[in-house]
Amino acid sequence: MADNRQFVQFSTASGLMPQEEMLELKRKSSQLIIGIPRELSANENRIGLVPNAVKLLTDRGHHILVEEHAGEKARFTNQEYADAGAEIVDNHATVFNADIILKIAPPIREEAELIDKRKCLMSVLQLPTRSKEYFQLLMNRKINAIAFEHIQDKTGALPLIRSMSEIIGNASMLIAAEYLCHPQYGKGIMLGGFPGVPSTEVVIIGSGTVSEYASRAAIGLGALVKVFDNSMYKLRSLQNNLGNRIYTSVFQPDDIEKALSTADVVIAAKHAPESTTPCFVPESMVKKMKPGSVIIDVSIDQGGCFETSRPTNHQNPVYQVHGITHYCVPNIASRVPRTASTSFSNFFSSLLLEIAENGGVDQTLKNNRAFSKGAYIFNGVLTNQQISRMYDIPFQHLDLLLAAFY
Repeated sequence: MADNRQFVQFSTASGLMPQEEMLELKRKSSQLIIGIPRELSANENRIGLVPNAVKLLTDRGHHILVEEHAGEKARFTNQEYADAGAEIVDNHATVFNADIILKIAPPIREEAELIDKRKCLMSVLQLPTRSKEYFQLLMNRKINAIAFEHIQDKTGALPLIRSMSEIIGNASMLIAAEYLCHPQYGKGIMLGGFPGVPSTEVVIIGSGTVSEYASRAAIGLGALVKVFDNSMYKLRSLQNNLGNRIYTSVFQPDDIEKALSTADVVIAAKHAPESTTPCFVPESMVKKMKPGSVIIDVSIDQGGCFETSRPTNHQNPVYQVHGITHYCVPNIASRVPRTASTSFSNFFSSLLLEIAENGGVDQTLKNNRAFSKGAYIFNGVLTNQQISRMYDIPFQHLDLLLAAFY
């Protein structure tokens, strides 16, 4: 007995006795109020959530405000959203009272002034088209701002950029096919290759996701594809993904000039991590291209790869320089808004559910580092160093702000 008492005393003092199990406290989930305004830009036809995703969220108890006709350009009706459980509102300002405002194009000044303190704006940033005044306005509103295109996944990739790039890659070849045979802007040929007819030559600048999907479409139609990039790793990866030994080359001015002189279609799809694409093709090279050839500058939203490129829109998408047709619409994916909206919606529905589970946007920024990469303003403070350098605005690290705020 004495030995047993001594063992119990020793075990208790040493912490060897069984202890109560410490269960992790479950985070308190929150019910979200999400506002989806109608896009005012005539160039933007997409919407962040399709009716199926709205139903998923409303079934979980979340409240979705959809402005009247917000999904009309993507061929989604008010009735479809109402049937999915959304509240249809006819006042543009009312939607901006939501806790999370989910829109595609960046807000114009009048819209930004409708967002109250501590609300969250989730939209595309389109940094090259922004101004210092734009960021100062959002900062003065004391809001949180998240840029779609900067949100990462667990691998460090950019899921929304990739999904839109897949769509753009396919769409760019369909657009090229349309203008190659256009009576005014084309040269009267069909994109592809047929017995007894020379294959269409397609030159692609860049070897990322847009290039991969554009190459797949072109090869499927029988075209001859040439891809240029300054990364041997990306060129090798592209060939492996395609399973096809296409022509690839690093950027050599003489080789590019030779390829352009015989090309029927040129796709410029060079993504720049610093948000501004360098000009790879001077006007002198464009002059040597065949009349009626088509340039599709996918990189125009980052400045463009051609010296002769300038932004256009869906209403007037093309123009000619030296007899060469230029298609320079920044948001090509908006040309197929229903497909693009569904792709957006697949991403945002799961993200919004995660935000709700975490108890809100702030806690998700703290817990999910990949998501926090998209934040550029937190509680009115700029948190993006690149924007700070471009516009000479002081910034703070998000981690420090989150630690101080909580």
